[in-house]
Amino acid sequence: MRLNEYLGIKYPIIQGGMANIATGEFAAAVSNAGGLGLIASGGWDAARIKEEIEKCRALTDKPFGVNLMLMNPDVDNIAAMLTEEKVPVITTGAGSPEKYVADWKASGAKVIPVVASVALAKRMERIGVDALVAEGTESGGHVGEMTTMTLVPMVVDAVSIPVIAAGGIADGRGLVAALTLGAIGVQIGTVLLASDECPIHQNYKEAVVKAKDNQTAVTGRTGGAPVRVIKNQMAREYIKMEYENVERDELEKLTLGSLRRAVLDGDTKTGSLMAGQVCGLVSGIRPVAEILDEIYEDAKKQLAKITAEAL
Repeated sequence: MRLNEYLGIKYPIIQGGMANIATGEFAAAVSNAGGLGLIASGGWDAARIKEEIEKCRALTDKPFGVNLMLMNPDVDNIAAMLTEEKVPVITTGAGSPEKYVADWKASGAKVIPVVASVALAKRMERIGVDALVAEGTESGGHVGEMTTMTLVPMVVDAVSIPVIAAGGIADGRGLVAALTLGAIGVQIGTVLLASDECPIHQNYKEAVVKAKDNQTAVTGRTGGAPVRVIKNQMAREYIKMEYENVERDELEKLTLGSLRRAVLDGDTKTGSLMAGQVCGLVSGIRPVAEILDEIYEDAKKQLAKITAEAL
């Protein structure tokens, strides 16, 4: 079974849950275009996320989901609200959703945690989740250590539930590769930053388009909170301070409010331009529908080519 059949959507593609970016309107745009749109909880409280869910439902009759960061201070209230709202799909990150899974599933939701290791994947299967997103270190934002190419097949072999691949996927070749590794579909984020509907500042979009293959870096490795961003003044200064063993409080001062500066103000110097390595494949700003359709159609062409040139 492919992801589109599993979720009742057109394409086997989920939009990543990008904090401060993935609003109700953006999720609806992705769902209307044939993918699964996700509303990102980020640091919002339950009331704000409920508002975003209502906006999304007013704009689409297609399936959508919510990505819940489990470190959110209002997590218990958010979890209860998601149950009450009967959100169709709930993805999670930054922790274990164990104490919420039963209620969510009873409400009809599919629960799909994001994992970055085989050990966590096995643990999530044991607590009864429905599927997993195996996310490689190529992705933007908070990352693990393993690459998508190595992580996905290991997770597929380790569990019996469906696996969705994420990290380093922006075209049909990436989708085909993920399917070959055993995934039922993909989650994408960076390529959708460069869409007409994405609510980030134009400067941020243009930075993604201009970025080349080696223009992302990972900050925060020394503190145990690695984040992949496009290299800029802030990222370079942060990494320099890490090498100099600067205290964590000083590092946090440097990044305080940096994502909002990038998203809302278009600050490409001191803002946190979260993006994956795949930004080197993003060549322009286009409608979401065009991006998803091109990925799917390109995948079909790539599959036909592989079949014609079989070993």
